[in-house]
Amino acid sequence: MGSVRRRPAVLAAVATLVLAFSVVYGGKPAAVAATPVTGYATHFDALGSPYGGCGLPQNVLDSPDFVALNVYNTPGDYSFYPRPLPPSQAGKIGLWDNGRNCGRFVQVTIGAYCTGVNDGAPGQPFCRNGSWVSDGYEGAQLTMVVADSCGDANAWCRDDPGHLDLATASLNRFVKNGVPVGDMNPAHWNNRRISWSFVPSPDYTGDLKLGFLKGAQRYWTAIAVSHLPNGIHGVEYLGADGTWQQAQPNSDMGQSFVIGPTTTAGTAYAIRVRDAADTLVGNGRVYRFTLPDQCLSGCTADYTAVTYTTGDSTPTTTPTTSTTTPVPSGPSCAATSAVTSTWSGGHQLEFTVRNTGTAALTGWTTSFSFAGTQQLANSWNALPSQAGRQVTAVNAAYNGALPPGATTTWGAVVNGAVQPLSELACTAR
Repeated sequence: MGSVRRRPAVLAAVATLVLAFSVVYGGKPAAVAATPVTGYATHFDALGSPYGGCGLPQNVLDSPDFVALNVYNTPGDYSFYPRPLPPSQAGKIGLWDNGRNCGRFVQVTIGAYCTGVNDGAPGQPFCRNGSWVSDGYEGAQLTMVVADSCGDANAWCRDDPGHLDLATASLNRFVKNGVPVGDMNPAHWNNRRISWSFVPSPDYTGDLKLGFLKGAQRYWTAIAVSHLPNGIHGVEYLGADGTWQQAQPNSDMGQSFVIGPTTTAGTAYAIRVRDAADTLVGNGRVYRFTLPDQCLSGCTADYTAVTYTTGDSTPTTTPTTSTTTPVPSGPSCAATSAVTSTWSGGHQLEFTVRNTGTAALTGWTTSFSFAGTQQLANSWNALPSQAGRQVTAVNAAYNGALPPGATTTWGAVVNGAVQPLSELACTAR
């Protein structure tokens, strides 16, 4: 009946603009449904492998009943846009909200049935050559967790801002008058109108669940956070200097973050979590855990559960006495790097360039050395060249001018295993 929307597997190694997501993720209020959202519903069989769009394997979800929200809000526009969407394209961000609504629960109410064609064809109306009719399934409800994203180039994912993609196995578990409907799918489905709204996590007990993702290791520590009382909008980790630092999101998988250790090059971690209201979970409860031995060279399992201890929000590391570092009086810049994605045989790097001086830059050059035989495969926002292990990258024509304090980023896909970079430097012009 054209109602099943099968999608390719979601991979952790999707090329992304992590800094753009960090800006949106850290500074934009969540898309909150104050009143019920109305739209059309499709269904899909399972999350991608190994992860759904939120960064969790299906068997780790809080509920077997799960949904996908729309990545984009681009009616009539079926073009590809990089994920996460940067602030400059905020008007195109759908209710997925760059992953910020991951881990939240929605209560879904079944509406009218379509008697016509509802195949999601681009540029075509919903339920064409037919009409919407009420039947005995209307009003059935089910509470479901947000676990995936809908970004396909079809009418469902683009033309309908309130669209939900529901787990196929959940359709006959919708309840009306206290009884599961039992047989709504397949004979009585053909896509439905629905209404839905965000609700608190049902019957919540216990505490968070934490796990390392596949490929996580000492120099790229990606974790997933689940079993959330009210969704997740951020993770902060206690750095080696004894201060709390904002963790980078892992792509736009809204329940996965890349954290740092409590000591330089260490394997012990302390985090705290912010929920959908940007409130610290547990009044600032700190979760402390370590990288297990089997992950020192990279976790091989899709998800490695973490055993943690908890405490209050007071850092255990005593901050050292700070001194004021003079700001350079002329052109000056600094560069930092981060691993943003990994996969078998490769990984993705992102470099942040900051003007650390008091004068505007007209251009910059970053340089570093690989530790092994890694090779650049492609890049963006810079013009790099490689000679053996040494890489030099010059700014692009559009991002060389930086006022004091400003930053820009460039990224690269690398063939080869993740190893620490050396001699990372920035030269200003």
